[in-house]
Amino acid sequence: MRIKKSEPILVTRPLLPPLAEFQVYLKDIWKSEWLTNNGKHHQALEKALCEYLGVKYISLFSNGTLALVTALQALRITGEVITTPYSFVASSHSLWWNNIKPVFVDIDPVTCNLDPEKIEEAITPHTTAILPVHVYGTPCDVKRIKKIADTYGLKVIYDACHTFGVKIGGVPVLNFGDLSVMSFHATKVFNTFEGGAIVCHDAATKKHIDNLKNFGFLDETVVVLPGINAKMNEVQAAMGRLQLKYIDGAIAKRKRISERYRKGLEGIAGISCLKVMPKVEYCYPYFPILVAEPGYGKTRDALYEELKKHNIFGRRYFYPLISQFPTYKGLESAQPGRMPVAERITKQVICLPIYPGLPGAVVDLVAKIIRDFAK
Repeated sequence: MRIKKSEPILVTRPLLPPLAEFQVYLKDIWKSEWLTNNGKHHQALEKALCEYLGVKYISLFSNGTLALVTALQALRITGEVITTPYSFVASSHSLWWNNIKPVFVDIDPVTCNLDPEKIEEAITPHTTAILPVHVYGTPCDVKRIKKIADTYGLKVIYDACHTFGVKIGGVPVLNFGDLSVMSFHATKVFNTFEGGAIVCHDAATKKHIDNLKNFGFLDETVVVLPGINAKMNEVQAAMGRLQLKYIDGAIAKRKRISERYRKGLEGIAGISCLKVMPKVEYCYPYFPILVAEPGYGKTRDALYEELKKHNIFGRRYFYPLISQFPTYKGLESAQPGRMPVAERITKQVICLPIYPGLPGAVVDLVAKIIRDFAK
């Protein structure tokens, strides 16, 4: 199978509902003239997401980064926060915007998540919270992290941007930690064009979060907090309501693509897929592989360029590490050699294309190119 130059194969594409259905929602919004500020689609989406995701309270945001920034504000986090260098920059940027010092620790080589064994040695008198990331939709070691947090009196805010609908032993991963933050960006499994959310566990916290995202207004005339404008509008919410109708089918297709990749890549020396963890229900947001040069015979970057020659655009996700960006590399915790696992994996990872509409023949072609390039 040949890929035409006009048909680039990207890592991900958005899930789009039928246009006719979306037009019905748009006409309803247009007729109501209620475009934002907690409209009926916003309210309906919050309710539907709580039911689908198995959580008690959810607060919608215009994007995931503002949700992260606000989550830290909601729990009044200060000082230092232990986090991972192996993530999208938004997780650490949210700390910086709150005048909080990120403290990076190494990752687990199996899951690529924050390594619980490295957390305790990074705790100082200034540490107030832990900000782990469920990387590629694989849950962190939530029980171990909770035990550490409880022992030292720390808050836990999970970056759950990759874990839409993910469960551990039947329990939604969003129910762990003090708060969980989600992204509904167009590249995510579930999207509202741009968008995000904070999941919390009680009505008082949700009310506090809702005040923060609306300039700190308590009512029409009273401002009680220095809040921000981070509200989701009605068009975004309508998109989300439609997405929920198709999300189960989309995740099922992603699962089949993931399994097809695993089968197609079997036996290629130096190429490894991340382990499927027992008792986890995944949403398959990405399909990362690790390229070990001694076994494969080529570097990760060489394979990355080879795929591009075939119009297949993988993503070195996450590369570089957050700790290697100029903004953060001056931190003591970011110094080279302190996080050997993360430093190794960031040089090996490529995320291959995966989205519901990806043809099986393309999956087979990608696997064949990877296999043939080793020869």
